[in-house]
Amino acid sequence: MSVETVNCQNYKPRYMKLQERGTLLIPIDFTEQSLLAIKQAYNLAKYTHSKIVLLHTYEKVGEEMYDELKALTKQTESESGVPTEFMNVKGNIYEEVPKVAEEINATLAIVGLESHMSAKNIVGASASKMIRECVCPVISIRGKDHKDGCENILLPLDLSRESREKVDVAVQFAHYFGASIRILGVFSLSDAAYENQLLAYSHQVKQYIKGKGISCSNKSLASDHVADTIVEYANKIESDLIVIMNKPTLSIKEFFSGTEAQRVVDISNLPVMTINPSKKESMTHFGTGL
Repeated sequence: MSVETVNCQNYKPRYMKLQERGTLLIPIDFTEQSLLAIKQAYNLAKYTHSKIVLLHTYEKVGEEMYDELKALTKQTESESGVPTEFMNVKGNIYEEVPKVAEEINATLAIVGLESHMSAKNIVGASASKMIRECVCPVISIRGKDHKDGCENILLPLDLSRESREKVDVAVQFAHYFGASIRILGVFSLSDAAYENQLLAYSHQVKQYIKGKGISCSNKSLASDHVADTIVEYANKIESDLIVIMNKPTLSIKEFFSGTEAQRVVDISNLPVMTINPSKKESMTHFGTGL
């Protein structure tokens, strides 16, 4: 595996932080999964003093569902105790979420996903494309289980420079919920040099996180099936959230078949937070995008 590695001698984060008193954007189509996404946002909205914006899209006149949206907005505000608004926009939900997120300067988007992605719709108006184009981090939720808090965060690491950007976001979430962070490094047995660098890097990130007053441990696993290994381990340790990083650029193969980060979103039954690299920091690399 060829990578442009970080300097393992002196770990320095990139300080990508979620702003407090922000806006949580939640796309709504009234499916069970989208309604579950609202419930998952309550505590985070309270802890960050954020408002909730429910986004509904429609493609034809007559599908606006204004009455239902008003009722859901009122119910959400009553149950969550935080200010709640709604937006009703004509268009495709996958295309409109990134536009609205940028327009309202969303802090975070929380998306309930019903179906699994496939290679054929990664190129088109799909959940994968939506997540990649969002200016803010996106939490995708496929599972049906609803938890009020977050006790255990899984933080997969690789040696890409962009991977550092997600560390402080994970730290923030851990502080909000009083959670611990579990670092996971996945490496191939055929690349001993990568394994050694990853072990050193993971240890330094662990020390940084513990220095922030957060319980943290690290684990390394040998596997050539990165996404599957991450999700299996997350379930084994009963994680509440997996924090991953998108790649800034895609190869031709990845453009059509997806990255390991996209596969984690696709197969995970647990909530996954995907963070896109800061544009000013992004650079070409050959990591997995985790």
